[in-house]
Amino acid sequence: MRRGMKTGVAAVLVFLLLQAAVPAQAGEILEPQNLYALSAVLLDGESGRVLYEKEGQVPRPMASTTKIMTCILVLENGNLTDQAVTSAYAASMPKVHLGAAAGEAFYVKDLLYSLMLESHNDSAVILAEHVGGSREAFAEKMNEKAEELGCKDTYFITPNGLDAQEETEDGVKTHSTTAEDLARIMKYCIKDSPKAEEFLEITRTPSYSFSDVSGNRSFSCVNHNAFLTMMEGALSGKTGFTANAGYCYVGALEDQGRTFIVALLGCGWPNHKSYKWADTRKLMEYGIENYEFHSFSEAVLPAIPQSLPVQDGQSTALGQTAQAALTHIRQEDQKFLLRKDETMETVYEGVSALTAPVQAGEKVGELTYRVGEEIWRTEEVVTAGAVEKIDFPWCLKQTMEKLTEGPAW
Repeated sequence: MRRGMKTGVAAVLVFLLLQAAVPAQAGEILEPQNLYALSAVLLDGESGRVLYEKEGQVPRPMASTTKIMTCILVLENGNLTDQAVTSAYAASMPKVHLGAAAGEAFYVKDLLYSLMLESHNDSAVILAEHVGGSREAFAEKMNEKAEELGCKDTYFITPNGLDAQEETEDGVKTHSTTAEDLARIMKYCIKDSPKAEEFLEITRTPSYSFSDVSGNRSFSCVNHNAFLTMMEGALSGKTGFTANAGYCYVGALEDQGRTFIVALLGCGWPNHKSYKWADTRKLMEYGIENYEFHSFSEAVLPAIPQSLPVQDGQSTALGQTAQAALTHIRQEDQKFLLRKDETMETVYEGVSALTAPVQAGEKVGELTYRVGEEIWRTEEVVTAGAVEKIDFPWCLKQTMEKLTEGPAW
């Protein structure tokens, strides 16, 4: 009996090993496997489409990746030449910190480099208090911007990403985001914000030196974003770590006009600091190798009627069915990324007939562009002109024209 059990277990192990060794079939595209991160997202930086996700909508602490939101809000609402004074609260921030003393003044521009290159926690608070008036007021701005960007599962409490909770009307909330929301915030920072160029300039700078306003103390900052030299085309990024969040990262890369954004949450804990770089490379390479540009103008359209019959509508002559001409309202063409094994389908749905009176611009159908079950775009088909309802004056006119027609020879 024991011998039989051993034989059976051995057979199962051999089967599993053989299954693991079977390569992907020709043309088959495999999604990234064995990521370290608890949550991960690969986002198309142009369209905002999620190209890959692993628990991408699960809220988790995000540590200092928070600072991309702090940076972009300061750029949009502050003045780089302003002097920001360190409060006692800001000076109390734990490492990693600039070491600013209470009452010490700095230029906003210099603090932004301190914030993004060295991830200084006190610099984040100095900037938040200067722009928002208080840490709490600045957090409100952060949450308002997150909501504006469509981030439904993000809640900011601190400007630096230190672990935090607070009591709200909706219960206790944690400083947290999702990998998808974090990627969308980065998309805004590098693409959609009016201060995107300034953001990129700061976050791509290798090193930066400055002094306080008085010139009494000097500081040097070094960019700790290893991704900038890890892959060709790297645009920007921000690391993060706290005890609750683990190692986190959000970064962007451009390749042949395509922009890919990776967001990672809970990507290992000490001593696994390098896990985030392995996951970032794996996701970026997956995007580069498997996604290509397409446009809506390339889609094959279904048959769309040029006109529709109109019941009780005035036609050009008695006995004829009135027709309402239709027009397809095309939206501006747009490029997007499709995986090599994906196709875009178009479906038209509309009414088969109308009843007079018909107004110009009435919607009669809708053209849908979709990839799988996901709808990417809808376009309307509408009436091009009006069709009046048959009435007595029209009938009289048509009858008189018929009577005045000469006999057919």
